[in-house]
Amino acid sequence: MKAWQHFKTITHHRLLVMCGCFRVGLYRQGLTHDLSKYSPTEFWTGAKYYQGTRSPNAAEREDKGYSEAWMHHKGRNRHHYEYWTDMNLESQSYEPIPMPRRYLAEMVMDRIAASKTYQGKNYTDASPLGYMERSRERLLMHPQTRRELEYILTMLKEHGEKETFQYVKTSVLKGKPFPWEV
Repeated sequence: MKAWQHFKTITHHRLLVMCGCFRVGLYRQGLTHDLSKYSPTEFWTGAKYYQGTRSPNAAEREDKGYSEAWMHHKGRNRHHYEYWTDMNLESQSYEPIPMPRRYLAEMVMDRIAASKTYQGKNYTDASPLGYMERSRERLLMHPQTRRELEYILTMLKEHGEKETFQYVKTSVLKGKPFPWEV
């Protein structure tokens, strides 16, 4: 039963991301978003730890001290900021690098869809920003990626999806500068 519920949850999430990506012109990314969630490594772990109210990766992490499914997922999906790390030759340590805008845009759609999926009727356009503000992740992102993501999610909170998606489509994905870059 958990496998079926998990399948429905990840499929619902993918469809929401697909719709968002299509609205901003990211057709290929919309179609291929999170396909790795159907791989055995991610799917069966997700089914085992399925709760329906949050990511099964968090439950796996609590149980085992790490999430094998998450490590598999982040290494195959460019819309996660964790994918964008590389060795800094000067410091000889792994560091975040700025995300390309097309994946930043997909990450925005992913966060909106995840919030809608897990919050259901309690979702508001402030939900994705609120999640980001409560998490430690903003400390781990490249500062440029964090600033761009916060700007877009703040726009979503203050102006809604229609205006935000239009901005992503006509400014972010067209390479126009963010307000602080002019």
